[in-house]
Amino acid sequence: MIGTEFVKVEKGENVKEQETLLKIRNLETAFRIEGKYYNAVDGVNLDIRSNEVFAIVGESGCGKTALALSIPQLHNMNYTRISGEITFEGREILGLKERELNAIRGKDISMIFQDPLTALNPLLRVGSQIEEALKYHTDFTKAEKKERALELLEAVGMTDPALTYRQLPHELSGGMRQRAMIAIALSCNPKLIIADEPTTALDVTIQAQILDLMRKLQKEIRSSMVLITHDLGVVAEMADRVAIMYAGQIVEQGTADMIFKNPMHPYTRSLLASIPNVGENLERLNAIQGVVPTLREMPRTGCRFAPRIPWIAESDHEVTPTLQEIEPEHFVLCTCYTHFHFENELSSREVRI
Repeated sequence: MIGTEFVKVEKGENVKEQETLLKIRNLETAFRIEGKYYNAVDGVNLDIRSNEVFAIVGESGCGKTALALSIPQLHNMNYTRISGEITFEGREILGLKERELNAIRGKDISMIFQDPLTALNPLLRVGSQIEEALKYHTDFTKAEKKERALELLEAVGMTDPALTYRQLPHELSGGMRQRAMIAIALSCNPKLIIADEPTTALDVTIQAQILDLMRKLQKEIRSSMVLITHDLGVVAEMADRVAIMYAGQIVEQGTADMIFKNPMHPYTRSLLASIPNVGENLERLNAIQGVVPTLREMPRTGCRFAPRIPWIAESDHEVTPTLQEIEPEHFVLCTCYTHFHFENELSSREVRI
């Protein structure tokens, strides 16, 4: 049995309960800069359920990738300090030895990286890179590994799997490289897929194809997916539940419907207000004031988004922000969510994705 905590799922699903696959508690990921450690992930708590797509959203520099790489512990530990709890299938995996982690990486937990050209080995043919995970995690024969690799290349939509199997990464287009990355990630039918900005470098048409492919294959193998992105359009298309991340913290969490139809935290509302609606006559696009604080400048107390929302008085923020459950499964950090004023009444706009 996976985990020990159970939650209800939407009506109409075949199962009555949905199991917790991955549990994260009080996770802190700190990077060493000139001899001192600074938290890029600060006190994050998340539950990832079986067979769901869980999106983590935020602008560049908010800690999304640092969080994603902390799960399989892919950071350079010479410069990184990770603390807290990461429980996968009821087993604490934070702090496991490298040999024990390697038995999980690629088999139970796999990753799709943002830039496949740098993630793929430029000197190895695509087929060999798919077979590498099979070599470590299965007892397949050489012929069976090749057969599995060709099946995967066909499953991810390669028009000529046999040709792609023999090609080097530089011989493929951006979309084909990403498909090859997906084939590698799915080679051992993982229980958890972490996709870090998987469509950022692709044009819009290819993005849509890759997202459709990922969703289709995720459903087929019944895995869970943690989707890291800054694109709310991708979230609306893919996610079951969403966490909004800012300055290393989760500031809002809920179902996709909750986040899009009833956003509460000022940061979430600002992100949604910055999306232009098709056909809307705007004199200017809405931009969020200021920037995400650097690791060295990260506030230790108060709402970290406070400097970027001057219309809310300092007294309206919690000194030590806590997650408030404002409705079942809908959590918001800091009491500033009760103040909805936005300049130019941008908060009243209906956002259509």
